[in-house]
Amino acid sequence: NKKTIFNVNYKLIKHLCLQNEIISRRFSRSNSLNSGCLPGQLPKFYYPLGRPYSSHEVETQIRKITAVFDRFPARIVGRKELGAILKIVGLPLYWKEPVFRAVNNSNININNNNNNNINNGNGKKDVISCEAFVDYWKKVISTCYDNASRFVKILTSGQRNYLLPEDFGPMIQDVIDTHPGLAFLKEAEEFHSRYVHTVIARIFYCVNKSWTGRISLPELKKSNFLQVVSLLEEEDDINQITDYFSYEHFYVIYCKFWELDKDHDLFISKADLSRHNDSAISSRMIDRLFSGAVTRGQTRKDGLMSYSEFVWFILSEEDKRHPRSIEYWF
Repeated sequence: NKKTIFNVNYKLIKHLCLQNEIISRRFSRSNSLNSGCLPGQLPKFYYPLGRPYSSHEVETQIRKITAVFDRFPARIVGRKELGAILKIVGLPLYWKEPVFRAVNNSNININNNNNNNINNGNGKKDVISCEAFVDYWKKVISTCYDNASRFVKILTSGQRNYLLPEDFGPMIQDVIDTHPGLAFLKEAEEFHSRYVHTVIARIFYCVNKSWTGRISLPELKKSNFLQVVSLLEEEDDINQITDYFSYEHFYVIYCKFWELDKDHDLFISKADLSRHNDSAISSRMIDRLFSGAVTRGQTRKDGLMSYSEFVWFILSEEDKRHPRSIEYWF
């Protein structure tokens, strides 16, 4: 009858509610234990700088770092040996120059005390000690929990949360000096700065989607730049790494610029650019390129285009399907 059905349904509903309450309590207690949250609070799930290390993970990593330093005399390493340390902490080999500089700048007193007799004559140390590296690395991982945020902190010495073109210079120079695919370029020092500026221009062209001249952390994370840097230690033929670092791409771009830059001052005028590709670009388009729509800084005021700006021009001309190319022309 209806009364019996009602009693059965009521008991079933009461039982389900009781079970749901028990499960909720267990879930809340489990989360509070794992995340440090009070019961009833949701655990933190968004970490813009990466998920923090536990104290146990930090201690384990420090022990591994110390064990590697113990292999070297006096527990000090130079730039070449630093790669072994970076491998332990999960950083790519070609971060070694900015890391070396950051450790030295952050721990001048520690390094001076440990390496009083080892410097390059300019007060800069050619080695770093275990104590200095551990001290610096603790500072990094205390606030930066993924490689993207660490990259920004290391290149800027912790002074900014964005990257400027000049931040990349030391790292790219180290690629020239030590990558086997650029051994032939090492002696041609007059081309070093040209290569460095080409790579930097390509980085900002692809990564700096906001056109601000500042690469933000979100822009860096959304790009493939850090993955490409990691590939440098795996590929000896740098021309196989077509993104950013290819020497062949640099050579083609620089030769095109050299043909237009008659006085070779690394700046070209409207008249110079008009000769490009058998004068295929209209005067109206050239006026737009020099108007400030796609250039910035002092060169625009002087009616000139710098070499770095020319790199953007060539990249936009060669691949008109690239998102930055579409923005460049329209």
